[in-house]
Order: sequence, then structure tokens, then C-alpha cells
Amino acid sequence: MRTMGAGLVDCHCHLSAPDFDRANVMALVAVAEHSGEFEKIMQLSKRYSGFILPCLGVHPVQGLLPEDQRSVTLKDLDIALPVIENYRDQLLAIGEVGLDFSPRFASTDEQKEEQRQVLIRQVQLARRLNLPLNVHSRSAGRPTISLLLEQGADKVLLHAFDGRPSVAMRGVRAGYFFSIPPSVVRSGQKQKLVEQLPLTSVCLETDSPALGPEKQVRNEPQNIYISAEYIAQVKGISVEEVIEVTTQNALKLFPKLQQLLRK
Repeated sequence: MRTMGAGLVDCHCHLSAPDFDRANVMALVAVAEHSGEFEKIMQLSKRYSGFILPCLGVHPVQGLLPEDQRSVTLKDLDIALPVIENYRDQLLAIGEVGLDFSPRFASTDEQKEEQRQVLIRQVQLARRLNLPLNVHSRSAGRPTISLLLEQGADKVLLHAFDGRPSVAMRGVRAGYFFSIPPSVVRSGQKQKLVEQLPLTSVCLETDSPALGPEKQVRNEPQNIYISAEYIAQVKGISVEEVIEVTTQNALKLFPKLQQLLRK
């Protein structure tokens, strides 16, 4: 097993239980997708204080089982908002939020517009609470970045961005960050993204348990090193430099990260 550098920050993962290998990861940024996960994430962040750092938000796709999944509604957001407000002082960021225009979830203009309204309200919430946004943008890279810019969002992480590098560069110019999952090793689109993005705009993520190096195999936070290794190879620099720069990027993106980390 390779020796992993210290200081890795997994900027986007999903944790339903603490059955993971810490693997020299300094911090896990745990995101929620719906209000039913909020209490579980907050309990884990309390149990693993300074290691699991919580984000609460309403994802554009709702429903636990694949057959139940549907586009988000404003009612979903209304249910979640009081809980988010209750934990506001304990949150690292608002997330996972965003747009998902995959045809199976958002096949109508009405569904897309309701997703936009849900995201707009969460951008406004993040601005009011002075918290960053942890953002999903599947099949909606351009409209997501356009909406974020229109709404004046400034602290933004676009996780596993699947749009064109030229679209991503609009986000780079706005100071947004892009996190790269281990699936980069099997994704031509993400490989092109890594080639174009400046390292100063890159963070690391696993999106555990999804987006691992092998398709349909459970992903783990320990696989974050695979992202760092691939980026180092493309940029022609050491893995240690990738870890150092991406961790500094995470600290810049998430101002509360430093104070929440275990001393």
C-alpha cells in the first residue's frame, strides 16, 4: 500500500455511517441531499468532531430509491429550511445544492424552473449566512454557473463538474473551485477538465460512495489519493504539491474549515 501524504481534504462525500478508512485524510466534508439525512450528518459531525464537517442543503434530485427519484420541489425546500437554520452556526457550507437537467429527472421546462427557484433560494440563504455552496450540476453545467453568477454567489465549489472546460473557465474567472473525484481515471471529460483548470482552482473529492476509480464499485474517502495522483501526472508536478495546493484551496473556499478541524 502506498504511503499517503498528510493534509488531504475530501471536499465532497456522502456518509450514512462511519464505516470508512480514514487513510490519512485530514477532513471529510459531508454533504446532504434531503432533509431526512440532516440529523444523521449532524450526529456524525458531533461524534467525529473536527474530522467530519457538515453541509446541509437540498439536492435537485429527491428520493431514496432509484425508482422513487424525482425533481426537487419548493415544498422539499420548505421542509428543510427550518432545520438548516437551526444548525446554521455548525455548518461548513450549504450543500449539496444545484441543478440536474438529466431527462429522467427534469424533462419539462416547469421542472427545470422549479429547480432554479430552489437553487436561487439556497444561494440567497448561503449569502445571508455567509457560507460557501457545495454544488451539483449534472447535465446543467452552463445554466448552473450562469445562475450562480447572476445571483452573486462568490464562495462556490462545483463538484464533479461534467460540463465543457470552456464553461468551467467562466467559473474559474469568478473565483469558483472545482473538485475532482477518483473517477477521473476513467472519464475523458474530467481528464480534459483537469488539463484546462489551473491548480489554484482545484480541490479534491471522492463523492463516496459514488464516482470511484472502478465503475459500480463502492468508493471510499481513501481513494482521494487517486485524484491527487492523476492531477500530479497531468500537471507534471509531485503528488505532495497537489495535496498542498488543493488543501490550501479548500481552506480558502471554506473559511470555517480551519477552526472546525481538530487541533
